[in-house]
Amino acid sequence: MAAAPDEHPTEDLARLAGLHGVATSYRPAPDRTVQVPASAVTAALAALGVDAAGPDAVRAALAARERELRERLLPPTVVQWAGAEPPAALTALPAGTRLRVETEDGAERDGAGDLPLGVHRLTATAPDGRTGEACLVVAPDRLPAPPGRSYGLLVQLYSLLSRRSWGMGDLADLAELAGWAGRTAGAGFVQVNPLHAAVPGAPTDPSPYRPSSRRFPDPVHLRVEDVPEYAYAEDRERLDGLLERAGRLRAAVLDKGALIDRDAVWELKRQALELVARVPLGPGRQAAYDAFRAAHGRALDDHATWCALAEVHGSDWHRWPDGLRDPRSAATARAREELADRVEFHTRLAWLTDGQLRAAQRAAREAGMPVGIVHDLAVGVHPAGADAWAQQDVFAAGMSVGAPPDAFNARGQDWGLPPWRPDRLAATGHAPYRDLLRALFRYAGALRIDHVMGLFRLWWVPQGSPPTDGTYVRYDADAMLAILALEATRAGAVVIGEDLGTVEPGVRETLQRRGVLGTSVLWFERDWEGDGRPLPPERWRADCLATATTHDLPPTAARLTGDHVELRDRLGLLTRSAAEERAEAAADAAEWLALLGSLGLLDSPAAGPPGSDEEEEIRAVHRFLLRTPARLVGVWLPDGVGDRRPQNLPGTWDQYPNWRLPVADADGRPVPLEELVASPRLRALLEVLR
Repeated sequence: MAAAPDEHPTEDLARLAGLHGVATSYRPAPDRTVQVPASAVTAALAALGVDAAGPDAVRAALAARERELRERLLPPTVVQWAGAEPPAALTALPAGTRLRVETEDGAERDGAGDLPLGVHRLTATAPDGRTGEACLVVAPDRLPAPPGRSYGLLVQLYSLLSRRSWGMGDLADLAELAGWAGRTAGAGFVQVNPLHAAVPGAPTDPSPYRPSSRRFPDPVHLRVEDVPEYAYAEDRERLDGLLERAGRLRAAVLDKGALIDRDAVWELKRQALELVARVPLGPGRQAAYDAFRAAHGRALDDHATWCALAEVHGSDWHRWPDGLRDPRSAATARAREELADRVEFHTRLAWLTDGQLRAAQRAAREAGMPVGIVHDLAVGVHPAGADAWAQQDVFAAGMSVGAPPDAFNARGQDWGLPPWRPDRLAATGHAPYRDLLRALFRYAGALRIDHVMGLFRLWWVPQGSPPTDGTYVRYDADAMLAILALEATRAGAVVIGEDLGTVEPGVRETLQRRGVLGTSVLWFERDWEGDGRPLPPERWRADCLATATTHDLPPTAARLTGDHVELRDRLGLLTRSAAEERAEAAADAAEWLALLGSLGLLDSPAAGPPGSDEEEEIRAVHRFLLRTPARLVGVWLPDGVGDRRPQNLPGTWDQYPNWRLPVADADGRPVPLEELVASPRLRALLEVLR
């Protein structure tokens, strides 16, 4: 929605905004420009520490910013891509400027040439005596490419229950699935949902995309019995009782149609892990634990402290006593000492979970998977959680990430996630981002980045405003990509960007140039610039993960049969008549099936309407994906047993059980891992992809 003319930013405000990376307009389509309200621009600038509340303040801030840019020798971050010409920030320095570099490993050298890959400190001294400092990122030209072409499975881990898990899928289930899929089905990877630490509470926010911390994983995913100290825990009677209760939770989901209850699972696991944590570590395990604590330092201490404080004061740090809202206060230091046992417990949990995550990746690689486990990086964190508390200095207060209005959502979106401040990120050499990537790459064969466009810009929505009244704020994409390339290369990991939806011109090309794979979903791949018909396989891009569906979309069986329309109709989510929606969905499916038939990909094209031979049609869809040049092909695991239900139905909260459904067959009967891998229907589908 365009702002009224009298709400447009003034010329001075627009210039000031531009110098701070704040947009005053955006283009949702090549032929359309939308002005953003001046109030959104002013609010975004305020969140960046810039006072623009009136003409005088704007003029003063503009003069100060122009003077700062004019006088500084170096920007906060300088990127040198391997094999490329020196960056403009260095070639533009005054003649005779001396450069001194302190490398990542502490060595000092003159000049900025021939440096090793890494994040270094650069000091420039101009002939007139001015000095400047910058973070110098020396990055490989491209990220690692997938080792050949492969296919893999996509699954929400909590939904993958075995007969051994405690009411939701866990990391042992993931290792079992990877071992089976690699050895017997020839799969190259397993992609899972974000496994970041959740914000505790009753009920916990079930969305894995609103975590407490992105840097540390959630111990609810632990298989308690696989912790080595479990065998030596003393209170066996109590442990056996917890195992029995866990069995009842599991049976309720698998046999009685109950929803996955993360909170109930965690309550049992927490009690069991408290017993296990009393067992002293052996010398080798203690050394590994000490090394983990040293590697994560203050960030781990902050995370564990937040967890301990949340147990006492609740999970929203904004409501804690004043002194505890500051992670660096004397009150917090005292509380950390008083709660030392609980801080130690949560520190131990982070280490144990990291260990089982790395074990799952080892199991995948040992099973012959060239990639292994693909982990998912959420776009942000919960405003009440551990990261938002510990990193207050780099989050934009009073702002939330979302999306502007588009063809799919006329009201825009507010995701309720506080954004990082690009200026503060740059001032730290993007340290929070670097540390986050390093932590995830410890156990990831590949990383999927949700809303990868956020490396370039994010839609900021001021608190209390509708999503329509937000604006884009730009990040240093060159630095973000360089650090991503550096850390991915060090880990030997592939990166997949979720680039679905509206993407500004040039972003996909830049990501492709640097080796970040895109995401292509069958139903969206049409000739949008031509006749709008399904895109033939040879016209798909190669540098992508190609799939039939995702966790936010209907499973393929529902798409083919039209069940997704019936679901949305029952929940009152349709914006047109059900008849219109059914007709459009049927026409869409029929058009795709006609293309599959014309390519000879349907063994026996059904005479009836779409979905009348859904198993064969689903196999044909995946034969089509193999015809594309996509480097990676993904199979939504529930498609292998005919599941009709999406794991998440956008636009719903309590009307639909988002993030709480187990993998089920076509009749809605939950299918445990042991039955899943024996399913003739799944095996027939995977045989197509071998």
